[in-house]
Order: sequence, then structure tokens, then C-alpha cells
Amino acid sequence: MVFVEVKGAVMKPGVYELSEGDRVLKAIEMAGGYIESSNPKHINHAERVKDEMVIYIPKEGEEVEESPLATNGSSQSSLVNINNADATVLTTLPGIGVAKAEAIIAHREQSGAFKDKQDLTKVTGIGQKTFEKLEPLITVK
Repeated sequence: MVFVEVKGAVMKPGVYELSEGDRVLKAIEMAGGYIESSNPKHINHAERVKDEMVIYIPKEGEEVEESPLATNGSSQSSLVNINNADATVLTTLPGIGVAKAEAIIAHREQSGAFKDKQDLTKVTGIGQKTFEKLEPLITVK
């Protein structure tokens, strides 16, 4: 069994237990499906779910860097760009809640764009252990 978190524009956001090998489509169905204002066009419904995966469904008109699907970093298209991601997208990362997302944005606004991933450790509340979890999931394009 694997646990997957479904966030964003779905009827019932939350953590769901699925069988290994299940598809993203099943996780979205378990979350009650899309709300009317969702924008699922960048979601790979056929992708197999992975343990600790976060599936983020944006709303129509919401800007999302590359694919809004944040996985365990297994593919380039799922990386979150910490230089332009908003708080909603940042909170799809493990260990990043609203307060840390706001701290990342505040640091970015005060100090400019992150030059490399390691710069994320300069943000208050993000230590080396948190960074190690985030490194495979982020980019600084």
C-alpha cells in the first residue's frame, strides 16, 4: 500500500491509501473528482502513484510551473521551481506548510532569486534535513 496526498481543485482534498501500481486517476476519483473551476490539462492521469506522492490540481487560470503534479522527483516535469512557485504550489512539497512557503517567498523577494537549490537552507526554518527531502523535488530555473 502507498499513501498519496491530493490537493487543490478537488472535492475532498486529503491523504488516500492506494495499492502500489494504481494510477493518478484513481487517487483523483478517491478525492471526489475535480471541482468545476479545476484545470486538469497538465495532469498525467495514467501515471502510477508512488508512496508520499503529492498530486496538486490547479484551478483554471492558476499559473503553475511545468507540471502541477509533484511526485518524488522521478521526472523533470514534476519539479517545483522555487524561484517562481506561489505558496499553494510550495505547500505541495513535503515539510512545507503555509508558514515556510511564505518564508520562502519573503526570502526570494528580499534577497532575489535562488541561485542554486542549496540557497533554500538560507530560509529560516529550513535546515539540512528538510533540504535533503526537498532537493530532488525542486529546481531553480
